Amino acid sequence: MTAIWLRLELRRRRRSLIVLALLVALATTTVLASVAGARRGMSSAERLLAETLPGHAVVLPNQAGFDWDRIRALPTVEAVATFALSGFHIEGIPGGSMTDWLPTIADDQSWRTIERPLVLEGRLPAPHSTDELAVSPYFLKRWNLQVGDTVTVLMPSPEQMDDPMRNPAAIRPAGPRFPARITGVIRSMWFSDQVDGEGFALGSYGMFTEYRANIMGSRESVNINALVRLHDGTDGIPAFKQELARATGDNNIDVWDMGQELEHINQVLAFEALSLLAFALAALAAAAILIGQSMARYCAAAVAELQSLRAVGLTPRQTVTAAALAPAVAAAAGAGLGVAGAFAASNWMPIGMAALGEPYPGLDADWLVLAPGWLAVTALAALAAAGSAWIALRGSRPAARPSAVATGAARAGLPVPVVVGARFALERGRGRGRGAVPVRPALLGAVVGVLGVLAALTFAAGVSDAGRNPARYGQTHQVNVYLGFGGRGVGADRVLPWLAGDRDVIGVNEGRNAVAQSGEIAVSTYSYAPVGRPIPTVVSEGRMPAADHEVMLAVNTARLLKAGVGDAVSLAGEDGTARGFTVTGVGFVPIGSHNGYAEGAYVTARAWDALFDTFKFHMAHVALRPGADPEATAARFQSEAGRLRLQVVFEATEPPPELAEIRDVEVLPVLLAGFLALLAVGAVGHALATAVRRRRHELAVMRALGLTRRQARWIVTVQATLIALTGLIFGIPLGLALGRALWQTVAHHAPLFYHPPVAFWALLLVGPVAIVTANLLAAWPGRLAARLRLGDVLRTE
Repeated sequence: MTAIWLRLELRRRRRSLIVLALLVALATTTVLASVAGARRGMSSAERLLAETLPGHAVVLPNQAGFDWDRIRALPTVEAVATFALSGFHIEGIPGGSMTDWLPTIADDQSWRTIERPLVLEGRLPAPHSTDELAVSPYFLKRWNLQVGDTVTVLMPSPEQMDDPMRNPAAIRPAGPRFPARITGVIRSMWFSDQVDGEGFALGSYGMFTEYRANIMGSRESVNINALVRLHDGTDGIPAFKQELARATGDNNIDVWDMGQELEHINQVLAFEALSLLAFALAALAAAAILIGQSMARYCAAAVAELQSLRAVGLTPRQTVTAAALAPAVAAAAGAGLGVAGAFAASNWMPIGMAALGEPYPGLDADWLVLAPGWLAVTALAALAAAGSAWIALRGSRPAARPSAVATGAARAGLPVPVVVGARFALERGRGRGRGAVPVRPALLGAVVGVLGVLAALTFAAGVSDAGRNPARYGQTHQVNVYLGFGGRGVGADRVLPWLAGDRDVIGVNEGRNAVAQSGEIAVSTYSYAPVGRPIPTVVSEGRMPAADHEVMLAVNTARLLKAGVGDAVSLAGEDGTARGFTVTGVGFVPIGSHNGYAEGAYVTARAWDALFDTFKFHMAHVALRPGADPEATAARFQSEAGRLRLQVVFEATEPPPELAEIRDVEVLPVLLAGFLALLAVGAVGHALATAVRRRRHELAVMRALGLTRRQARWIVTVQATLIALTGLIFGIPLGLALGRALWQTVAHHAPLFYHPPVAFWALLLVGPVAIVTANLLAAWPGRLAARLRLGDVLRTE
């Protein structure tokens, strides 16, 4: 009997079953692709590290002629790979678009004993080749190139590289030019694209040796830094720092802990994975309600047809099985299609930063997600179909408790359409059979829809606000001025008063920079020395230092030191002598070559002089008046400096890279809002249509007693409006609270200065849009209510 009924259903209702299968396939693809993408993205960094012999530390002495052989001989060191802080340009590519100079490998250890990259396409350049390049995936995409293409390399002249105040982005290379072929696309933790970058190209060690004078200068004046791999991994960095200080006699050498960088990357990957999982959860909720309602209607109709066979011996179990089998088969087929769709979607996974570290991009079948996913969808669909058929078979039950709102409307003497519409919106009706209406799913869908849309748009407003306001990242200046590097530079007394008096300038800070040590923690330390009016600073807690024993710590540095306002910390400068400081504030510092905005410290000028004999970087941070164009102002400063014969480099500040990391997943909350809005529309639309169909007997009786067609339409309109108002009443405050809580969480972990986001247009329009959408959904059911055939309905009653 069951097999006969299944064949009959597949023949006569195949269109409905195909639609059901496609809905299940779409939902399965969305959920499984998101879950698999989250798993893949979360593990991308660890999988890449396992393949590439990563460096554990980056050593940045920024000293010309530094003896790296002494570092290679240290007991804690396993391998060292040096790289020059200059290189070459490529014809047709703007000099400052990727880095100031495209880098070159300065020894033959890179790509072999340390940072051995994965080759995604092609091959590595031959070690001693002078005309071969390795590139990143973004480089090919950005400049529309392919492996095997030839580009023209432009080298600077030795004289250009000997100039201590050169502006690499503005130099026109005057050295050799020659063709070079792109041999491969590579990826490792160090040789990786940036979220907001444009890719990179790398010259081989052979290119470095052939054009050494063009890269290093005739006097070897260009600095060389290095990646270091340690025997004990990142746990060996404290011992390595001590050995480094003893070997060089210098406590002011900056050492980056790549473990901390990996920790930041994993935080971003976790955020991206959670965003994908939240997206999957919302899609699952939408699918459960929308597809579940469709399946319930299908099974109820099948049970109604099978009732006639009960008289000839069809048992309840056979009835449920026969009614549920066809939708269960359709759902199983749809789940299979969904698994195939999720596998195809893996070509675009993972997203964001995880995509930059994925060792094996492209198609990926995560059977730990796909196989259980298919089984779970099939089982849930079968249970839902069987449960719906059993509920339909059981018939009715007593009506639920009357709504206080509808009762109050009746007692207040409001018009009949208002009272009846309120009952239709807020009361389930009689029984679970043909008189019952899914009121709670509709109300819940409306609340969740409004909540989700507002939460997502409030979160997006926070991202947008951070994008428009670099001050959220502590960057209150708009122009950087490079006055010197490595202890050499121009006289600041000639430049700073001129800048402070400019018509577009509202504040200047002379920020000398060097690295202090606080125990095992390196602290990139800036001097706070305002020239004229001070530039604004962003302090999330406390205040800026005013005395010579005070310090303001950046947020991440304060976390590493486990220090807060009022605590005592020690800082050791070049001579290694530790000096005590009191923390007066926690906030943000300027972004530098060796520090992020949340890493470092501010001290007074006199305190800085007590710590350091010379600087690594000598900067001026210039804050402009509102409305001034940073690019145009920096260009004007550069032109005026040329006329005054000042070798100073001006550039507009760039947005923090962390902003691009957030923007990379900004689309997910918007997609979540779309799914939740779809949930609300589907739930409300289904409730309105079902109310007219299942309560047609009540409507027919009222029509027979004098209810007009217009009043029948108004009943459905009132029902829709009340459902929308319920969603607005609960959804707006919950959505605002959730959106702000999510953004505050991101602001804390990013970190950035939290400013409560307001989605102004969303708040302004959510009410009218929700009510108009609900009434549009009510148009067709209202028309059906007004055109009921009373005789037919009452005769069946």
